[in-house]
Amino acid sequence: MKIKYFEDTDTALVELLDKPVFETREISENVLIDIDEQGNLVSMTIEHAKENAGLWEFSYQEISKKTA
Repeated sequence: MKIKYFEDTDTALVELLDKPVFETREISENVLIDIDEQGNLVSMTIEHAKENAGLWEFSYQEISKKTA
């Protein structure tokens, strides 16, 4: 996964898969998703990212499976 932030346009691009984009769908006025031929999410574009996605704070947390 890659996250790119373009400061000049306040746009965030979240790239999930390295696959060709088959179709782009508008989810809302400021959110677009790209999908592959099987309907899997490839990437997501967020316009006005600081306001719409709280981009000023980013964290990653991996939750491991508990073993009994």
